[in-house]
Amino acid sequence: MKRTSWAVLLFLLFAIFASSQTQPQAPQVTYIRAGRLFDAVNESVKPNMVIVVENDRIQRVAPANDVQIPAEAAVIDLSQSTVLPGLIDCHTHITAAPKADHYAEIYTFKDTPFDDAFNGVINSRKTLLAGFTSIRDVGSIAFLAVDLRNAINRGDLVGPRIVASGPPISITGGHGDLNNYAPQVKYEWFPEERGFEIADGVDQVRHTVRGQVKYGVDVIKILATGGVLSKGDSPGAPQYTLEELKAAADEAHAAGRKIAAHAHGAEGIKRAILAGIDSIEHASLVDDEGIRLAKEHGTYFDMDIYNDDYLLGKAIEFGLPKENVDKERMVGRTQRENFKKAVGAGVKMAFGTDEGVYPEGDNARQFATMVQWGMTPAQAIRTATFNSADLIGRSKDVGTIEAGKFADIIAVAGDPLQDVKLLQDVGFVMKGGVIYKDKLTGRNMAVAAD
Repeated sequence: MKRTSWAVLLFLLFAIFASSQTQPQAPQVTYIRAGRLFDAVNESVKPNMVIVVENDRIQRVAPANDVQIPAEAAVIDLSQSTVLPGLIDCHTHITAAPKADHYAEIYTFKDTPFDDAFNGVINSRKTLLAGFTSIRDVGSIAFLAVDLRNAINRGDLVGPRIVASGPPISITGGHGDLNNYAPQVKYEWFPEERGFEIADGVDQVRHTVRGQVKYGVDVIKILATGGVLSKGDSPGAPQYTLEELKAAADEAHAAGRKIAAHAHGAEGIKRAILAGIDSIEHASLVDDEGIRLAKEHGTYFDMDIYNDDYLLGKAIEFGLPKENVDKERMVGRTQRENFKKAVGAGVKMAFGTDEGVYPEGDNARQFATMVQWGMTPAQAIRTATFNSADLIGRSKDVGTIEAGKFADIIAVAGDPLQDVKLLQDVGFVMKGGVIYKDKLTGRNMAVAAD
């Protein structure tokens, strides 16, 4: 009898435990009062709106008069602020750190993968708190951006949603190689082999793209021309043939990935567009034909027009070599003029800053430069929301404040459509329904508790 009683008791305890594990939790619902809500689709502002957030997603967006907020509900009062979708930066190097050693290329031989990892942890937090709830990394050591993405998605680290690439794919002697050193000098982003970054010819390109996909990248980055912050190459010189670029694009698309091409020079830009590549990074020296092709093919330009100020300022103080300074002076002003031409022609524009070339967290400084060179504030903000979400393939989840999307929401005091520089001081950051920064409602919270 006693044995039977213990068996019954154990069964009941197990049943209670199992029931407690399977009972659905009540949804966590939060109401956000938005004094001004930026509509990223129509580049306009809607006054006096309410956003209903359920767990990590937006459940409803409606005029305040149409929403009955329960007396006991959790309410975030941003009625004196402008509320916007979380911003997106499509051209970052989240594991880099601009400093004197970086520009002198000493880092190439001194820094370890652990330095890059520490940078990534610090930079991710800074970028999120600046209001950028999503980023696309377009160049880190293999495969650190993938690992960082996964750690943030697990909740182990604070940071934005990351669309991760591997090392940029380069020709031998190209922008992504180590040039003008003795043959005995070796530096490999991936210690075991160079198979993830250097590829010559169609077969090697295909193999390299497949290898990067194998290790979990979201996007492929290929270097279609020379660059600025490298030795022994010219920014305007094409570095891959049309056939090689097409092979890279075909392989990426076959694997369900998008592909971005670093391209300063006009010929390399045109080859990348004709190859079917999704975005042209920098596009500094694009000609009229390249602009026409981009519009015809629906190719995005992702033009980092702010960082010229930093490279010709602080970076020179840090010891940026003369070769690189001369190259930046050659492309910087022309890039801005071509940005204005591309905007006027109706080319699809994303928001990309080259974060990592200048300090992380300063991403929003580019908005003012975009307005200076031909965009309205609303157009500039749209590039970092609706457009960039489309480019990275995440439109169903981010880029606008609409029902069903992630509750990635930011806010600023004042009206950024009148003064876009206000976005340099984001006062409220929510990602996936979690508040990471709030200096607008009286909480004065710098970052969410771990």
